[in-house]
Amino acid sequence: MTIAKNPGTQPTEKKIDIEQLLLSGQTIRMCPQGTSMYPMFVGTGDEAVIAPVDVAKLRRGDVVVYRRDLQAGGILVMHRIFKRCGDSFYLVGDNQSEVEGPLRAEQMRGILIAWTRKGKEYSVKHVGYRLFFGLWLWMLPLRDPIHRILAWMRKKFR
Repeated sequence: MTIAKNPGTQPTEKKIDIEQLLLSGQTIRMCPQGTSMYPMFVGTGDEAVIAPVDVAKLRRGDVVVYRRDLQAGGILVMHRIFKRCGDSFYLVGDNQSEVEGPLRAEQMRGILIAWTRKGKEYSVKHVGYRLFFGLWLWMLPLRDPIHRILAWMRKKFR
């Protein structure tokens, strides 16, 4: 999922560098763009609350904001940690089945601590969140077959 640096920005407005804000220790609120983190982020009204990251504390299931290398587009992306091997990270979007990595610790910029949907804020520490997305991460090998079945059903029953 790519990150909107300043959603709804008009050309005359000052642009906000979210990477610099995170690196300076500030927590930010932003509206993610794209569909790679569906069902975590569903619509345009959803907001992510991102805090500066302590790489030593990152673990499987955490959602992080990271900077891709220039050869991979150099953009800021938000995905979930699939696995960690020392200081190497393997990440995947909730709506994807291809794991990206290894990524280096210095590419990590922030960690999701909460999200807002329809005006209500939810913590990533909530037991329901941890159970649902833990199960969803565990089901990674089944995502492609599930997507194919759902596409077939949509086509068949239209």
